[in-house]
Amino acid sequence: MTIATRPLGRTAHQATILGLGGEGILRTHGEEKMAQAVIEAALAAGIRYFESARAYAGSEDYLGQGLKGHRQEIFLTSKSHGRSYGEAMAHLSITLKKLDTDYLDLWQIHDVRTEEDLEAITRPGGILEAFREAKEKGWTRFIGVTGHHDPDILRRALDLYDFDTVLLPVNPAEPQDRSFLPLAAEAKERGLGVIGMKTLCRGLLPRMAEEPGRLTFELVAYALSQPVSLGVIGADTPGQVKALAHAAANFTPMTQEEQKALEDAVAPFARRLMYYKP
Repeated sequence: MTIATRPLGRTAHQATILGLGGEGILRTHGEEKMAQAVIEAALAAGIRYFESARAYAGSEDYLGQGLKGHRQEIFLTSKSHGRSYGEAMAHLSITLKKLDTDYLDLWQIHDVRTEEDLEAITRPGGILEAFREAKEKGWTRFIGVTGHHDPDILRRALDLYDFDTVLLPVNPAEPQDRSFLPLAAEAKERGLGVIGMKTLCRGLLPRMAEEPGRLTFELVAYALSQPVSLGVIGADTPGQVKALAHAAANFTPMTQEEQKALEDAVAPFARRLMYYKP
């Protein structure tokens, strides 16, 4: 099984079009055996992009253990939800220790959603000071920003600093209400690496229980047909990882008609599927 790569914006990194996210089993405590099985399945499937966050329960611990010996072949990312220099630096210190690494490939400002978050990025003693220092000192190679509540807030965040990447929701429910997809296109035009999340809508589609394989394939194809570098998706079991990897390895772009048909099919459930918006 071979998973294709795409440029992660102007970073020059070629990212596998599927990354293992820190949700699913990785966002737990006390599930070491299954978490390690999921990480091993991802590595075996050819996934080389791994993402976590300081807020994701035991995710960093699991990845630090499961990725031992693979540091030079993977792209490793995490996030800080701190809103001050001190909070962010404290998070970074813990993150590097738990991930058992001297540096991150990408460190991201986590979950920018309010006017107060925007102000916290650039104020004296704010989070951006920590991120810039981390990049200058080699503790992270690249800096990104994430958001899934308000596309207008995230768009404004991109004007505050020359970020390398942006992480945002990409799924067929999005076009129905306050979509992030136009922002994905704008960010790509600006040279950012665009990373899609919320791809499977947390399995809330009514057909997901009856047709998990087919829907996984369709939702992954939909996301990768958008202006993204890759999609990051969490998993609960090695079987889910294999299904995701199969979908990514066999991806062919959806036509506009196919995309529209999927959007129309999920439209009656769109508000529920966008659980991540206020």
